[in-house]
Amino acid sequence: MSLTSDLRRPVSAADFFSPGMLWLVLAIVAATVFFWEGTRALLEAWQLPEYSHGPLIPVLSALLFLRQLKDVPVNDGPVHDRWPGVALLVFAMAFGLLGKMSGIDDVVAYALILWVGAMLLISFGWSTGKHFWPPVVHLIYMLPLPGVLYFKLSTTLQAVSSELGVWFLLMLNVPVFLEGNIIDLGVLKLHVAEACSGLRYLFPILSFSYIFAVLYRGPMWHKAILLLAAAPITVVMNSVRIAVAGLIANVWGVEHLEGFTHFFEGWVIFMICVILLFILAWLLLFLHPDRPTLANALDLETSGLVTQAARLRFVRPSAALIVSAVLLGAGALAWAARPPIETATVTRDPFAIFPRTLGEWTSSAPIPLTPDVERALGADDYHSVELTAPGAAASVGLFMAWYYDQTQGGTHSPEICLPSAGWEIAWLERIDIAPEVGFDAPYHLNRAVIQKGTERMMAYYWFEQHGRHVAWDFAAKFWLLWDGLTIGRTDGALVRLVTPVGRNETEAQAEARLKAAFLETTEALPRFVPGL
Repeated sequence: MSLTSDLRRPVSAADFFSPGMLWLVLAIVAATVFFWEGTRALLEAWQLPEYSHGPLIPVLSALLFLRQLKDVPVNDGPVHDRWPGVALLVFAMAFGLLGKMSGIDDVVAYALILWVGAMLLISFGWSTGKHFWPPVVHLIYMLPLPGVLYFKLSTTLQAVSSELGVWFLLMLNVPVFLEGNIIDLGVLKLHVAEACSGLRYLFPILSFSYIFAVLYRGPMWHKAILLLAAAPITVVMNSVRIAVAGLIANVWGVEHLEGFTHFFEGWVIFMICVILLFILAWLLLFLHPDRPTLANALDLETSGLVTQAARLRFVRPSAALIVSAVLLGAGALAWAARPPIETATVTRDPFAIFPRTLGEWTSSAPIPLTPDVERALGADDYHSVELTAPGAAASVGLFMAWYYDQTQGGTHSPEICLPSAGWEIAWLERIDIAPEVGFDAPYHLNRAVIQKGTERMMAYYWFEQHGRHVAWDFAAKFWLLWDGLTIGRTDGALVRLVTPVGRNETEAQAEARLKAAFLETTEALPRFVPGL
């Protein structure tokens, strides 16, 4: 009896105890153990509002795969091109091992997707398996973004959403003022995080638009528009939400705003965005050469998926499958049996004993952060003081935050934090300040001018990474990965110095003051932020 005809017979328990199924189960179990840190990172991320849609992504990817599988006939003969899948599996294991050794679980989670693609290539061979990339790529939407990228993306979208929301309010003749990322309605001030909480549904909407584009039967450029439309639709809808909230607060009072906020956020925004995607698809049909209806343009056929899932019983115990199971099992056992990795001992003085006198500069008593800011900062130790010196036209604010393990969040760039406090970055440049101050070795930092209303300040800030002075936050993340892998250290710090630019002084004069405090601070810093 051929496999094609055998597909029609009822599935029995014996079908799932075939040699091929047993090797497949062994490969999956071994992969679960080997990539466990990645799975754990996903489970933790899915508890956050931004990624609460995560558990649905593997389910939707599986449904996309089964839909595609209906167009692939059952193969009665041998498959000779499975080995590219084994090569991808080896790469996925190496990538996952990099994350395991460096202690960055998100990297292991990214390797999981490569493993899924490898298993499809091993199961179906390269010529057939390479066509299953849409459900594999869709799994990307279940991953948490790297912290730096997430904060940069969310900050940018929040800023655009706030400005657009304020524009809508002005069109409605509602008095409003945008100060940085703080929306001042007179009767109420909306912080950007409160105003833009609807943006947390950007990721599920992106996932939905991806599936929408895959199911849409039309020109590729139509699919691209549907895929790329998710972000602007979400931003516009959140801007409308901000405008309506401002209108309610202005007309009916702040007390009516809470009920609206609870109703018009989350899934309500998501459903409206979905409806807008359907409307966009309907409009695109007018440009479709065949002018189909929306029902015909969207391939929503779901019959036969259970039958396709039952094809698992036809898995053959191929050499590639056996090798993959052995490799994964051996990798999991080797990792479990490895000698304990000696984590480098970090010896440092706490900021509590940071010198009160730095050359001519005298520091104030430490300034505590508010509980919510301290919680968001998540630092293991921090120090915030004002430095003053005789003859100095203004003080210099010194802030340092130190993390024992930056893989669990770590430092946030002031490029992200300052706008949330209402400050705008007027200009920013990354420089090597060593030639200016007479240092022999490079000393990279960010030099910026920030402003809020008529107030202007000059700032220096940089990341301390085990003796390196790093200006770019993405470079800091790279060195975090490298040092976690090579020396077993994931600690680090952010250092920031700011001083106001007085009305009667130039930026050069303000920077001279900043530079003087910088030189004294860097001399004392190594005791509290250790290098290599």
